[in-house]
Amino acid sequence: MRLVLLGLPGAGKGTQGKHISEKYGIPHISTGSLIRGAVASDSPLGREANKYISKGNLIPDELAIEILHERLVEPDCADGWILDGFPRTVRQAIFLDQQLAKIGSEVQIALDIRITPEEAIRRISKRRVCSQCGAVYHLTHYPAKGDGVCDKCGGKLVQRQDDTVETARKRLEVHMIQTHPVVHFYAQSGRLYSVNGEALISDVFAEVDRLIAHFADEGDGASAGGVL
Repeated sequence: MRLVLLGLPGAGKGTQGKHISEKYGIPHISTGSLIRGAVASDSPLGREANKYISKGNLIPDELAIEILHERLVEPDCADGWILDGFPRTVRQAIFLDQQLAKIGSEVQIALDIRITPEEAIRRISKRRVCSQCGAVYHLTHYPAKGDGVCDKCGGKLVQRQDDTVETARKRLEVHMIQTHPVVHFYAQSGRLYSVNGEALISDVFAEVDRLIAHFADEGDGASAGGVL
């Protein structure tokens, strides 16, 4: 199964991608994590990406494609994958279709996890990340047990530079201009499905799982998208 996750920043793409990966045994590929890893490694690609991320902007298509390509050629992607954070532009979506068509493959499902901009800002601004292992927490929905320290490794929890309220607003503006058109791109080809991302995490996954199960029952040949 080849699936892309869409939605505003903070919609829960990472959480749902993890659940899908665990149940169906396909890799969950977060371009955000890939890019942050490149930034943390202080590689030339990472330094270039950080120029855009630190200001709440999307990185250029060519740079995103180069970072993602290194991941998609790994052996564990042979039977499918979940893309989280890519494509972020219609140009990227077209490129992905073109590259997959060369090997007789395609994106089968584009899943839009819907939340309001106001909810997105609330979620983003309350997100905290472990400075050592990268584990993600939320001050309201899944706080760490300790006071500002990671449950897994004891590392200090920090607010990423791109998770402040000011930067979150900028990210939403950029998203609506550059990324939201991707939803329409997949809708036009009948591959778009939508779920309510403001429900409980377990309820959102139940809807996602129902969609995937239905898609699998149809022999991976669903021909039209819809709203769950």
